[in-house]
Amino acid sequence: MAVQTVANSTDSVSLGPAAALSCRECGERFALGPIFACQVCFGPLEVAYDLPSGDPEALRKRIEAGPGNLWRYAPLLPVPEDVASKPNLNPGLTKLVKADNLARELGVTGGLHVKDDSGNPTHSFKDRVVAIAVEAARAFGFTTLSCSSTGNLAGAVGAAAARAGFRSCVFIPHDLEAGKVVMAAVYGGDLVGIEGTYDDVNRFCSELIGDPIGEGWGFVNVNLRPYYGEGSKTLAYEIAEQLGWRIPDNIVIPIASGSQLTKIDKGLKELIGLGLVEDKPYKIFGAQAEGCSPVSRAFKDGHDVVRPVKPDTIAKSLAIGNPADGPYVLDICRRTGGAVEDVTDEQVVDAITLLARTEGIFAETAGGVTVGVLRKLIETGQLDPAGETVVLNTGDGLKTLDAVAPTARPTATIRPSLDAFRAAGLTG
Repeated sequence: MAVQTVANSTDSVSLGPAAALSCRECGERFALGPIFACQVCFGPLEVAYDLPSGDPEALRKRIEAGPGNLWRYAPLLPVPEDVASKPNLNPGLTKLVKADNLARELGVTGGLHVKDDSGNPTHSFKDRVVAIAVEAARAFGFTTLSCSSTGNLAGAVGAAAARAGFRSCVFIPHDLEAGKVVMAAVYGGDLVGIEGTYDDVNRFCSELIGDPIGEGWGFVNVNLRPYYGEGSKTLAYEIAEQLGWRIPDNIVIPIASGSQLTKIDKGLKELIGLGLVEDKPYKIFGAQAEGCSPVSRAFKDGHDVVRPVKPDTIAKSLAIGNPADGPYVLDICRRTGGAVEDVTDEQVVDAITLLARTEGIFAETAGGVTVGVLRKLIETGQLDPAGETVVLNTGDGLKTLDAVAPTARPTATIRPSLDAFRAAGLTG
């Protein structure tokens, strides 16, 4: 497999505890560099580490004394030691909301929390993964940041590039939600709509990487993907730290490519291995929209292969018909005793309004998918409501207003008088 030539030699790259790239299939190791597929078996590569050893309590205290963002976990990430001093959006350490009202509605008795990542700089979890990718792009001498995106990633790359001094050129399906298009375009980089689905966009980007036009370009979710994916581990780290260095019994995670779910599992295993949390069983549940549910279908059918589909759902941020990490998601959910489930678009909208009504959190459609799936898992007996549960909201509902606009209307429109207010029956 050809490797892009970049300005700096990768022989001297230092990305903190990152030691090499390792193939998830055959275990072959490669030097750190802008490659994403094994040159032996073409399996996906991920970062291998020399993680800190010694006293877990000392490492906990070091983390707790760190910055109020994801750089507090720099000792566990592929980033340079001085990362916190570099121009970056500094995402992370978002709220873990104790969702007692939602728990009562759903019948959860073991404790329920919403990890609300809408509080990141561009209002989605994508700021985490892009922050890590930016540091890899710096290390490898790239000058342009790029990506294929279902929306949130495009905005995160545009914002991070503007802050860090990179040019950006990002690619999206032509029919994304208007809010996400505006947010991706406002940062001043090039935004290119591609006629087709996300999978068509992704294929185009793979072609561009192999062309001279793409020389010096860092595609955060392609040739920088091994580093980019590590940003999702910080969700696991934060959940555990915010629970008092404890792993919950159940975690419900949305599935697009599946990378977020696999990296959260990786992060939990690292925490256990480092002695930062107690080694205990936990269950991971994947959530998809019915209109793009290839992983859910494979799980229910007992298959190990995920058959691609053509997406047709309002949850466009999850509309990846051929999810790269789908088989690994199946392995994790089965290994942990979890499941993969899906919900209809109508159930997504109901769940968005339920979360807003009970906890004051306005989730985008992906958050509606996770809350909707949580409700379905409880109703079908797949998730024990007596266990402590965390459900992820990965983005802000202001980005997907069209999904709920038909049901979110003024209660009444009246004349400016008390008599009109009384006549409308709004006096309580």
